[in-house]
Amino acid sequence: MAAADPAAAGATPAAVGPSEPTGSRRSRKPPPRRSSRLTWVAIAVVVIVVGSGVAYEFASSSAAPNPCAAFTPQQLGANATPGQVSGNTTPNFAAGTTTNGPIAQVPVGTTIQVVAGENFWGSLISQLGGNLTHVLSIVSDPNADPHEYEANASDAAAIANANLVVVNGVGYDDWALQLIAASDTPGQEVLNVGNLNGVSVSGGIVTGNPHQWYNPIYVNHTLLAMYADLVALQPASTAIFQQNFYDLNTSAGGGAEGVSLDQLYARANQIKADFAGTVVASTESIFVYLANYTGLDLVSPQPFMEAIAEGNDPPAASVALFECQLESGYVKVLVYNIQTVTPITTTIEGLAAEHNVTVTYVSETIQPPDTSFQDWMYGEYDSLANALNADQLGK
Repeated sequence: MAAADPAAAGATPAAVGPSEPTGSRRSRKPPPRRSSRLTWVAIAVVVIVVGSGVAYEFASSSAAPNPCAAFTPQQLGANATPGQVSGNTTPNFAAGTTTNGPIAQVPVGTTIQVVAGENFWGSLISQLGGNLTHVLSIVSDPNADPHEYEANASDAAAIANANLVVVNGVGYDDWALQLIAASDTPGQEVLNVGNLNGVSVSGGIVTGNPHQWYNPIYVNHTLLAMYADLVALQPASTAIFQQNFYDLNTSAGGGAEGVSLDQLYARANQIKADFAGTVVASTESIFVYLANYTGLDLVSPQPFMEAIAEGNDPPAASVALFECQLESGYVKVLVYNIQTVTPITTTIEGLAAEHNVTVTYVSETIQPPDTSFQDWMYGEYDSLANALNADQLGK
């Protein structure tokens, strides 16, 4: 058995070696404590190694902070309240149509020249006017972001020569308003849909939301104003405009364009009846109106949706919240605008797929461009219903 180390035991070391004569003036130097030093070195090494190992194991085994823990369940979509978003449903028809002087009526036998800023409004007024109108829709490219459209000389000439110009307003097609002001055509009617519906460019997610064609109430307001404008331009053709209005709205009208507006909004009402209260998200503010109309709980961050709609990078905090919402399990469907695609929206789309959130797609302009407004929109309503139903079937 090895002898105990006296240094480790705390004992006072004894003298080792030959003795010296008594009274020697030479001081006695204690022998080096070699074994004691080695022992302490060994202990220190063990402590360092063991301590390092413990620290490494702690760092390796500790879970990374969960960024989603900063958000409440309500922010992530739990117990969302239907109808949080609401808009102005009382139109001011007098503000919708303006003229530069008295209306220049179009004689019977002369085609009414109409320019629509976008093809969704162009489709509706084309169906109302029938062969009594020639309608040019300027923004119709399904592969472009309408927010970024830049006018050209052909657009300027068409607007200058039009009897009626239909613009969306709310900052969506300021280029058209600039051309209208520059041409200053006498007697020309201008239907500004944003003014009609009381939607202000300085408003928020609803009151400043330009995507009015996704609001069935606003579409009905606009259709009435279009009808009134056509009658004002060519009063002798009122009976024809009345019949076209009837055909467009009712399935009993012959169905020349396929789906009627009555059928379209019956589909929207059915979505509300079947899925109101379902938590959904959207990459863009385009879906706000329809979500509100159908009673769906749209929880995606407003700053994110507004930034994407305006072509800006969304705030980092809104991106973090959106990602956590998709990971939470509360969101059932993601509505993705295919005409405002960015690296961030692509990431959001992929994250939705990873977490079993059904993705459905919408567009800003009619696709394909030769489809009627109501057929195009009915297809989008159908896709939305199927996405919501997919979640129900998966339960």
